Amino acid sequence: MGLTFLEIEVGNPSKPDKTEKVEFLIDSGAIYSVVPTPILKKLGIKPLAEEEFRLADGSKITRKKGIALFRYNKSVGGADVVFGEEGDSNLLGALTLEALGLALDPLRRELKPLPMILA
Repeated sequence: MGLTFLEIEVGNPSKPDKTEKVEFLIDSGAIYSVVPTPILKKLGIKPLAEEEFRLADGSKITRKKGIALFRYNKSVGGADVVFGEEGDSNLLGALTLEALGLALDPLRRELKPLPMILA
């Protein structure tokens, strides 16, 4: 299975014109996106909570969590973001993909627009 990487702008929802470009590994199996703490601090994004996560080896870690703005081409959305620490990968998770109106095609490993339905 191939890996899909994507460069996306990350910003502070209260200052949407100030963003930083970050290269992410798209991980549709992850709920949250992970952005390095120094980038989030530079953007003025503050942690709102801490959450415990289980790693693939079964161990547990605790990370801070906040809210960030994400921009890809003309798509803009806000989603929870995990404050990544040294050794953490930059991940783009399912909540961010949905906020941007995108889905990962698992066979082609490409992003495609989500049908937007109001019901």
